[in-house]
Amino acid sequence: MGGDDGWTSASDIADYVYCPRSHWYRHHPPAGGPTRDAERSALGGVRYHERVLSGERHRAERGAAYWAVLLVGVVLALAGGWWALHL
Repeated sequence: MGGDDGWTSASDIADYVYCPRSHWYRHHPPAGGPTRDAERSALGGVRYHERVLSGERHRAERGAAYWAVLLVGVVLALAGGWWALHL
């Protein structure tokens, strides 16, 4: 996984975790440069990863709203219970 010096950098690990295939190609580029098919395939991979990460971001952003609504519901339930006991 590491470079020629035997060390593995944090960016190498991040690249591998993001996409093992990307990491492999970064360290083993084709001798004649990328072919047209390879460039088209790479663009497809970028679009795939953007779509997946977009879904992850969307769920992460909605997570805060979920907890906020849950907290408001608990507070209203407690307030309603307190009000019912003090009638």
